[in-house]
Amino acid sequence: MAKLKTQEEISHMHRAGKIVAACHQEIGKRIRPGVTTLHIDAFVEEFMRRHGAVPAQKGYKGFPFATCASVNDVACHGFPSTQPLQDGDVVTIDMVANVNGWLADSAWTYGIGRIDASTQALMQTAQLALYRGIAKARAGYRIGDIGHEIESFVQRKGFKVIPDFIGHGIGTKIHEKPDVYHTGKAGTGVLLEAGMVITVEPIIGAGGDDVWTDSDGWTVRTWDSSRTAQYEHTIAITDGDPLLLTQQI
Repeated sequence: MAKLKTQEEISHMHRAGKIVAACHQEIGKRIRPGVTTLHIDAFVEEFMRRHGAVPAQKGYKGFPFATCASVNDVACHGFPSTQPLQDGDVVTIDMVANVNGWLADSAWTYGIGRIDASTQALMQTAQLALYRGIAKARAGYRIGDIGHEIESFVQRKGFKVIPDFIGHGIGTKIHEKPDVYHTGKAGTGVLLEAGMVITVEPIIGAGGDDVWTDSDGWTVRTWDSSRTAQYEHTIAITDGDPLLLTQQI
């Protein structure tokens, strides 16, 4: 059952969200060909700690890094590495900040150097799908409304939602109820209520939607080696418009 947050608790999460958002903006200034995702990971950890946050992913179920860094055909949960990023790569950086026990989670996809038109279309579709889903995250709507909006939009654009990975409630734990699906039927699923805080985070694929997990037990890749893109926000359900706790300014 979803835990409803008070306005004070949501304000705590908003502080964490502002740190995550600011960190993503700084990554955008630094990520380029020749930079490694391990360097970005170190920057994120230092940035969070300097601003009074703790990287909540580090150590979570044994995950060894402050960020997930998913390059090209890695759909999610990629390990930061010493491999320099190359011109034309696409990489998703996912992070969770903990400020005084309250969490906020956001992923963002970055094109490295000059990216081709098909990758640009993939990234644009993924980002638009996120915001279309968020528009359905309102009190009185249902989880299925979010998933249906995302899936139908993505299919019209000629891409696919990777269905294996979902959004979630968040608060003092990274994963709380409810589960937030990015596919589904409108009018079905958990009823959204003011005070819920959830993540919406569709992973959009340029090819098939089948994935497999690498030998490290974390890194998830597409079977056909096609690229993916993912954008994620932590949002609070209100009596009016959804409140984006990780909105970049």
